[in-house]
Amino acid sequence: MTVDRIGSIDPIQPSKKPERASQASGSPKTDSISISSEAHAKAELLRIQELVSAASELRAERVAELREKINDPAYINDTVTNATADRLINALFG
Repeated sequence: MTVDRIGSIDPIQPSKKPERASQASGSPKTDSISISSEAHAKAELLRIQELVSAASELRAERVAELREKINDPAYINDTVTNATADRLINALFG
């Protein structure tokens, strides 16, 4: 029985060690992530929902206060009407 040599290793020449990729390139690699616009929109929606849920108690009190003022006939006058109109215009076109 004859045993042949496996591979082409030459015992006379020293073997070369392969260089590592990070050493060969010379510059360190950095990790990065990319967030889709859909993820940004969902995050913004979640943030708004949290703000609304946190402020809902104050909002109910404010609505009740405004209902009382509107039901009072002395509350609605020219000064209040003009101020409300100015606020609406500023909010829409301001």
